[in-house]
Amino acid sequence: MTIRFGPQLCTDLSAGARREWLVTDGLGGYAMGTVGGLRTRRYHGLLIMADPEHGPARRHLGLASLDATVTLESGRTVRLGVHEWADGTVDPCGHELLTSFDLTDGVPRWRWQIGSVVIEREIAMRHGEPSVAVVHRLVGGGPVELTLAVLGTWRDVHGERTAQGPPPQATTTADGVIVEGAYRVQGDAEWRPKGEWWFGVRHREEAERGLTPVEDLRHLGEYSGRLDRPGQSIGVTASAEGTRVEPAETTVERARDRGRRLGDDGRAADQFVIRTPTGPDVVAGYPWFGAWGRDTMISYEGLFLTTGRVDEGRQLLRNYAATLSEGMLANTCDTGSREYNTADATLWFLHAVDRHAQVDPDLAEELRSQVRSVVDHHTWGTRYAIKMDPVDGLLGQGAEGEALTWMDARVGGVPVTPRAGKAVDINALWVNGLAGLAERWPEDGYRQLHDRARQSFQRFVRPDGLLHDVLDQPEPGVRPNQLLAWSLPHAPLVPEADPLRRLTEQLLTPMGLRSLSPAADGYRGRHRGTPADRDRAYHQGTVWPWLLGPLADATGRLANDRVGTPADGIEGHWSDYGLGSVSETADGDAPHGATGCPFQAWSVAETTRVRETTP
Repeated sequence: MTIRFGPQLCTDLSAGARREWLVTDGLGGYAMGTVGGLRTRRYHGLLIMADPEHGPARRHLGLASLDATVTLESGRTVRLGVHEWADGTVDPCGHELLTSFDLTDGVPRWRWQIGSVVIEREIAMRHGEPSVAVVHRLVGGGPVELTLAVLGTWRDVHGERTAQGPPPQATTTADGVIVEGAYRVQGDAEWRPKGEWWFGVRHREEAERGLTPVEDLRHLGEYSGRLDRPGQSIGVTASAEGTRVEPAETTVERARDRGRRLGDDGRAADQFVIRTPTGPDVVAGYPWFGAWGRDTMISYEGLFLTTGRVDEGRQLLRNYAATLSEGMLANTCDTGSREYNTADATLWFLHAVDRHAQVDPDLAEELRSQVRSVVDHHTWGTRYAIKMDPVDGLLGQGAEGEALTWMDARVGGVPVTPRAGKAVDINALWVNGLAGLAERWPEDGYRQLHDRARQSFQRFVRPDGLLHDVLDQPEPGVRPNQLLAWSLPHAPLVPEADPLRRLTEQLLTPMGLRSLSPAADGYRGRHRGTPADRDRAYHQGTVWPWLLGPLADATGRLANDRVGTPADGIEGHWSDYGLGSVSETADGDAPHGATGCPFQAWSVAETTRVRETTP
């Protein structure tokens, strides 16, 4: 699949700025920006590096931009960059000269036309190394003089750096600059060091999100060279200091070859699978998420098994099993330390082990004692009142101020979607996990636990055939959590066509399923605004593409009926927001504009999985 846009979209700043490209280094670092070239997020830049020790939980922005200026034979200078400033001014307006953008085999490419002169730019990262390559090439007309202004910083990717503090420490070298001892910029043209601030660079997406939208960038220097004939180029690389450097053209070609081998689904999944010092892991979403246990386990089958990464998956599951504490899987280290704050991540881990064991039974045997500890601690009780009810065998969970299911948004420390108690998705996962264990190890006593929980699960069935979201609590409206009761491999219930139809009528959109039916009190159809506004809408109507996976599984289990082809709308989305990927969320109300992370692991994993398995 090639994604291509012509001048009508590329020169429209709003349309071009909405569509974002991403290339990754396989370590949790990335380069990211927009089709039009405007940096709309604090997270946009050409070199964002993951911390060598802490991985994607801590990232820093180094090289922010390379601004090209073309000097024609007539002496006229034309700037190809584009920036928005604190007062809302856009200058320069290089997007107005764009004739095309395409994303082919995972490599983004732009072309600008100035009369008969055509300049091309390609960007790629070297897989397994914190290194980005940018190539500017003359493909038509000439000769021209090309100057590339190096705009850099060194800051946490979640913040901003301004001229109120000290400038980034820059050490000039023969072919570029070393910044803060952290990264090196090198090029194959004449280097001229600079050293002034560019004040007030504005990020319109951060303004939209209610966050600080302005930073200052340091003009570190510039490369300048003459391009006499088509085919000549200037290459620039930016890499972690001490990283082996290869010619920029070589990096681009290798990235293109790798992308071609991976194919469309493989490239989409590949962006999230990373290597850390301890082994493989998963980035939950770009640009701001690190590794999350829940997201990784929901994504596991689509990212690892569907794409043939069985060996990497085996190591990942071993590593996550090593984080088990009191029978609970670590959820995230994004806050700086391991957090055990979910009721479902561990149950999704049981699901992932079960799916992996279908192709690699030896791993299940290897993790047998860890799996036993999960069940034992959930039976006796563990953190946050996560405990099996000895009477009905169902799992309860909940603690003051905590939101332990995947609907975990809080505002002011108060859960927006309170689901403490016996939640339908938690218990579907519990029954599913016990069933898989009972089949594998019938002598270990899992069958009795499973049979009691499955029989009690009938209490979730409402008179109309839909399911209660949380037992013995007021019904908030229709939620999609009940899908797991019909969709999991060892689901506690057999799906019926009529309830599924009524559920999809209220929840299904072209982008995925709403988290709450529109007629319900508390429904919010727009996932926009400040962090608090977005958190209030996060699971109160916002659409989640990852739920298309459970919906496809549930409808696929119907004996003689299907409820449509639920992933159809995602195909067009691949060229709409995060190019070649699937977003985290979308608005509940039409036109269901994409929101959240443009590139989200479980959205990609689940839509990939069902595409590969649905006839």
